Amino acid sequence: MRGWWREIAGLVLPVACGGCGRPRSELCEDCRAALYGVAPQRVRPAPEPAGLPVVHAAAAYENAVRAVLLAHKERGALPLSRALGRALAGAVRAGTGQVSGPGPLLLVPVPSARRAVAARGHDPARRIALAAASELRRGGIPARVVPVLRQRRPVADQSGLGARQRQANLAGALEVVAGGERLLAAERVVVVDDLLTTGASLAEAARAVEAAGGRTGQAAVVAASPSAFAINRNC
Repeated sequence: MRGWWREIAGLVLPVACGGCGRPRSELCEDCRAALYGVAPQRVRPAPEPAGLPVVHAAAAYENAVRAVLLAHKERGALPLSRALGRALAGAVRAGTGQVSGPGPLLLVPVPSARRAVAARGHDPARRIALAAASELRRGGIPARVVPVLRQRRPVADQSGLGARQRQANLAGALEVVAGGERLLAAERVVVVDDLLTTGASLAEAARAVEAAGGRTGQAAVVAASPSAFAINRNC
């Protein structure tokens, strides 16, 4: 009900840009340019966790991009998922040239904790992944979302944890749901999320997919920390 009400409210209440607050626009031209107006890049956190796939990001997590992601994730600005999905689709396209194999492209979102989904009223990464898959299909790329990952044990809140603490917190925390192995078999898989900071979540998601027999050498995110972009430029 909460998600349904937010969708309706977005149609009838005054609209302000999710990035800069400019009135009369869900997302203004300048903020759209910041989100998906430049070519996605490969990003690398430091330290880079073991098992992290090759990751592409559409934008740096700062300024308007940060505001848009937070508005969608924490404040329930659900219509922003369309623009965020377009950005994520661009990051997927940037990396999938290195992925080979038959069948459709499977986007596997990193799952949120159940308590976080309940508090927010939606799963941000899954919603953005669905929008990205639609964008990819419109561009002629057969893509679909398979939300086959789940948390097999509780994990601590990641905020405030350092890179190595996050890796320890998430190690072995994810698994593929029963029957998910059949969906992943012999398909091209891209692990997706809204944000990369330390890379621990993406590395654990890739480990779980591969443990279930899936093949994933690529990951894509809407945004990554500015330092991850800087490291890539210096490589």
